[in-house]
Amino acid sequence: MVKRKTMGLILANMHDAVIGSMSGTRALASMPFAGRYRLIDFNLSALVHAGISDVGVVVQENYHSLMRHIGAGREWDLARKREGVLLYPPFIGSVSGNFTHNRVNFIHNVLPYIRASSSKYTILMDCNHVCNIDVSDFVNNHIDSGADVSMLCYRPDEDSEDAAIREDMFIYDRMGRIVDISSNVDMAKRKNTGLSMNTMVMARDLLIDLIEDAFERKLPTIEQDILLPNLKTMYIRAENFEGFARRIRSVQSYFHATMSLLDPANSNALFLKERPIYTKVNDDAPARYGNDAKVINSLIADGCDIEGHVENCVLFRGVKVAAGASAINSILMQNSILHENADVNYVIADKYVEINSGRSLVGYETYPLYIHKRSIV
Repeated sequence: MVKRKTMGLILANMHDAVIGSMSGTRALASMPFAGRYRLIDFNLSALVHAGISDVGVVVQENYHSLMRHIGAGREWDLARKREGVLLYPPFIGSVSGNFTHNRVNFIHNVLPYIRASSSKYTILMDCNHVCNIDVSDFVNNHIDSGADVSMLCYRPDEDSEDAAIREDMFIYDRMGRIVDISSNVDMAKRKNTGLSMNTMVMARDLLIDLIEDAFERKLPTIEQDILLPNLKTMYIRAENFEGFARRIRSVQSYFHATMSLLDPANSNALFLKERPIYTKVNDDAPARYGNDAKVINSLIADGCDIEGHVENCVLFRGVKVAAGASAINSILMQNSILHENADVNYVIADKYVEINSGRSLVGYETYPLYIHKRSIV
């Protein structure tokens, strides 16, 4: 549990553009993941495990799916008479009410909520990373360090796709104090570096002061416009996250992050017994496998009906794979249907996609084929 009362602020729309048309009808925060979850589930669960019950979800557009998923917050024990989880859409009537997509404006729009909170600290989180953060340790380490701001970062494995990222990189000294924020550093050649996880904690009053000042000066970002110029006058520290972490920054990275969970080592590192990931409950029958069904190295959610061949796939709830159909190296989202003798390979089929008999769809590992929600092929 956190030592001092802390409020959580989740920015749901910050990175929608990175997944292109996949976010056409939803925020990145509500993107389905790993067969039964949404990306925001990892944020909400992390906050709840730390004893944080004052949670605000800041949304700007395409948030109906997110509203349906979160509801009153019962699945995360956030359906409270006081505090709990609240969604904050744009308030057009306010002075700051605008749709400019930057972090400063997003937070400035909900300053009344932040001011009304009795919390001492605030933790800000985006939804573009898949990880299982120990928020208690992160916040408590920040308090013990005496830092003004603490930023969470990670060092990806050298053979990981994330190792090629050259943006939002922290360079810090031996004590963890950030000395530079850069986008042109080779982590393989420099030890004290880490990729930003877009997660930070600071005192609530400090956040209010920084956001008000940045908004008045029309500064859009926190890292580059607020923190970077103050590295010498403020104590801004980096904390390295050591667990499983994947950044969602494209359709390809979403595909690879999902498929990486077919490795039990990765799955066990993400879904920890001591910090389970909660999600919306959807009671359904167990998956049914026909007599001729063949399933190899796949993640199958409840409610699936499989008669055909499934290999190296992630199937969400209610997916149907008919006899003679084949799904290989693919992600089939909720209630998708693969009819008789249809074949897919390196395909991401969104919810309610129907692929008719005899169709053959093939993408590539580096360029998976995405099929829009409710499409009929």
